[in-house]
Amino acid sequence: MSEAVRVPDDDPALSNLRLLRTAEGTAAVQRAAGLFAEGVDLLTGLSRLREELGPELAGPAWELARLRARARPVFGADADLLFLTAETLEQAGRPELADRRAARLLADGGGPVADLGCGAGTDTVALARRGASVVAIDRDPVARELTTANAAALGVGSRVRVVGGDVVDVVDRAENGWVASCAAAVLDPARRADGRRQLDPDRWSPPWSTVARLLERVPRALVKVAPGLDHERVPDGVEAEWVSVGGSIVEALLWGTGVSTTWRRTTLLHDGGFLELTAEPDPGTAPAGPVRGWLHEPDPAVIRSGLVALVAADLEATLVDPTIAYLTSDATAGSPWVRSFRVDEVLPFNLKKLRALLRTRGVGRVTVKKRGSAIEPESLARQLRGPGPESAVVVVTRVAGAPTALVCDVSGG
Repeated sequence: MSEAVRVPDDDPALSNLRLLRTAEGTAAVQRAAGLFAEGVDLLTGLSRLREELGPELAGPAWELARLRARARPVFGADADLLFLTAETLEQAGRPELADRRAARLLADGGGPVADLGCGAGTDTVALARRGASVVAIDRDPVARELTTANAAALGVGSRVRVVGGDVVDVVDRAENGWVASCAAAVLDPARRADGRRQLDPDRWSPPWSTVARLLERVPRALVKVAPGLDHERVPDGVEAEWVSVGGSIVEALLWGTGVSTTWRRTTLLHDGGFLELTAEPDPGTAPAGPVRGWLHEPDPAVIRSGLVALVAADLEATLVDPTIAYLTSDATAGSPWVRSFRVDEVLPFNLKKLRALLRTRGVGRVTVKKRGSAIEPESLARQLRGPGPESAVVVVTRVAGAPTALVCDVSGG
């Protein structure tokens, strides 16, 4: 069972959460959600809620209704039951990705699993829905309260135990493949502090030393990391995976040696399912060659995972430059791993000549893409904009080491 959380009575965030979990709080949030759905503005909504419910419930109810409305496109029906803060909503990932992670981690058994740093409990819920018994650990009492509330609200409270603890200390005590009396673990270090992204893994909370220790001591471990993590940090035998949705990397994962099945993996959420590229061992770098009829821009997760060579081989494509992740081939790709553009012109980068060329082609609307160049795409797009009715994509990059502009047909992408 989810154990009761002892919290200070004077903490406003905790007091509000407990208040919203009462019958009166539930009714207040439903009323606020109705006003929010009607498009009532903030001041009017709060005024009505204060008159109907009193000042104690009005503000917290309106804020939770607002957060649930923001969460609905991602969390669906669950959003109307979730307890959230602005910070935890920003950090929460997509539930379909949480379910996928849970399914893989639990492929060899149903638990118990430790959720180290449980936040709002979205990973805890995903694991419990997959049948695991979960020990959710966090030193933040607000996080513990949120996890307790969400596990109960989503019907998995009986499989979740929420406890207080410092993840650094918990991992320090791990031994023989177990941590917090669990044979598997999930860790999602906080990678922001004071509103700023922490690029140095040693400044994460918990720091990289704890991440490395968990992966060393608990083979069935999963750690969420920053997509820009230096590959040199990945321990031997640990699988690194980058996941992309809609052309953006949404998460990067390290799978412990007890779960790892390959060296690198790229995953793409596509048409409601998942596509995967895997490599064992390192496929190396794709060959380079001259620009041909089509330019292909690999998905960022393909680039970050170092698997461009696999896509190049499948497309019979080459790199435009040994150091640039643009591919070129004689034909369009039709591949979910790249976005393709038909190349109409290739010329050395020169602003005056490029502008003149676009004018002669009647191009007025320009989308600028760049790789391996210091130009600012928005600034260059403004300089290239003209009166013509046509559109084009201008790619500024290096080709065989030389600054180059590729004018592409926008309809080819």
